[in-house]
Amino acid sequence: MRTTITLGGHEVPAFESRGTTDGPRVAVLGGVHGCEYSSIAAVIRLMRGLGEHAGTVVGVPVVSMDSFTQRSPFVVPRDGQNLNRAFPGNPDGSYTDRLAHDIFTQLIEPADAVLDLHGGDLVEALEPFAIYNDARSRDLALAFNLPYVVDSTGSLTGMTSAAADVPAVLAEAGGIGQLEESAVALLTDGARNALKYLGVLDGDPEPSRSKVLGRFDWHHSTPAGFWVAAVKAGDQVAKGAVLGEVRDLYGDVLQTIRASDDGVVLFLTTSAAVAAEGLLLGLGCDERTGA
Repeated sequence: MRTTITLGGHEVPAFESRGTTDGPRVAVLGGVHGCEYSSIAAVIRLMRGLGEHAGTVVGVPVVSMDSFTQRSPFVVPRDGQNLNRAFPGNPDGSYTDRLAHDIFTQLIEPADAVLDLHGGDLVEALEPFAIYNDARSRDLALAFNLPYVVDSTGSLTGMTSAAADVPAVLAEAGGIGQLEESAVALLTDGARNALKYLGVLDGDPEPSRSKVLGRFDWHHSTPAGFWVAAVKAGDQVAKGAVLGEVRDLYGDVLQTIRASDDGVVLFLTTSAAVAAEGLLLGLGCDERTGA
């Protein structure tokens, strides 16, 4: 069951579990972003406790080893690119492009379904949610049973879930550089329920309790400055509500950030230091009735 796989020139630890009966091949990924520790731990816990199952499950806790070992949030340190905007990758491109190509060709492309586990990064608080990028992945995302599911069809290109030609979900819990037991449990339990939905594990999946949101609205700072948030991850806000201020180091307000629409704060930058055009938070908007 324990093996290794070569990704981006690194031999990285991996699990491969072959079931007792035929079934789908499922790839479970972690560590696309190297400081999302609860999601990394969830891949390990899932694979070590998988038990009897159908099909084949391949789990890789950390696919971007440089990001993990160098504690690099959001980007691959060799070239400063976001790996989860680079799929399916390019074997002749930058290091991140080549790494994305390795992950895509060795893990994503051979799979019948992809579960990519994430969380808030080193300076990012987060309310648990799952993302899907096409209609065939919707029920798989709902099976994770996280508080929210976001329909990202046609947006956020370059992600694992968007590049896959099979049902694929990006599931997120935990954040701010912490290894949180509650987040590990949420992702592990969600992945096991998703594997039941796929017929890999026995039993019926639990009915989904997730709220479905129609889109992300991302809010950025215009100037560089000192970010003072007025909300927390998970807060419900109304259109026009003050979400925080970007100030200078004299304390003067440079920009007031207001909610673009009614929604819920799904992720929030916790670093006070922000760059010009820096990402501050993401609102999940357009709540839809019915799972």
